[in-house]
Amino acid sequence: MQDIAALAGIIGALAVGTISPGPSFVMVARLAVATSRANGLGAALGMGAGGVVFAVAALLGLQAVLLAVPAVYLALKVLGGLYLCYLGFRIYRAAKVSLAIEAPGQSNATSPSRSFWLGFTTQVSNPKTAIVYASVFAAFLPGTYSPSFSAVLLLVVFVIEAGWYAVVATLLSSARPRRTYLSGKVWIDRAAGVVMGGLGFKLVASAHTA
Repeated sequence: MQDIAALAGIIGALAVGTISPGPSFVMVARLAVATSRANGLGAALGMGAGGVVFAVAALLGLQAVLLAVPAVYLALKVLGGLYLCYLGFRIYRAAKVSLAIEAPGQSNATSPSRSFWLGFTTQVSNPKTAIVYASVFAAFLPGTYSPSFSAVLLLVVFVIEAGWYAVVATLLSSARPRRTYLSGKVWIDRAAGVVMGGLGFKLVASAHTA
């Protein structure tokens, strides 16, 4: 019963955090609209894998490490922020590049495997997500738990992260969102690039003021 209550608490807290808009949402949404549903789903799986990495770290005591060595958290903030700024710059720079949306059955320059790694690196580059996982696990994990509980927990984390972004990719890769994207590609890409870069800059700035 204690394990079930702990699992329910973690599921609820992580679900709320996952659906909150952030760099991961921007990346999956743009991939799904601009390339293909397969690429969006590939990125969603990458997000799920990144969530599992954070979950494993949290189970191993990530929060204790960050509290004991604040410099590690600051370094994560700076590196993660710079990576998000880089992604934002790439998106903004490609705004004026014409794009041929692929039809079903056609190949695309961006493969689902590349999208997977892009989703994964975007997910793990955000140290705030690491803090969310560490805090949620610290709040809800029972004092002792079995290896089977840990395995179920990691599976649940993957399902929450990958499942949500798979829904996002599926919805935004349909015909109407694509037509909307093509009609305003330059400004949509610029806005996405600015948002991504702004999130990265905010992360770096927060490290400076910490």
